Amino acid sequence: MTYINMLEAKSSLSRLVDDVESGRESEIIIARGGRPAARLVPLAPQPPVAQRIGVAKGKFVLPASIDTHNEEIAALFYGERKPT
Repeated sequence: MTYINMLEAKSSLSRLVDDVESGRESEIIIARGGRPAARLVPLAPQPPVAQRIGVAKGKFVLPASIDTHNEEIAALFYGERKPT
């Protein structure tokens, strides 16, 4: 466990985060006026996020033109019902 003063922590935050993230330090205590004020510790390992690209593949069909149903959509927004 390492103690560091607030001024030094402010000027070297990136390095301190690297130190706890890499495991070089298990925790860093940041002191203000010689008294402990905060603890910098690494987060628990997060599970990897599954690949998201293509998650909806095959779930719906895209129209040939996105403007095909503009009149129907406009009618729905303005409260009119058009026969389909």
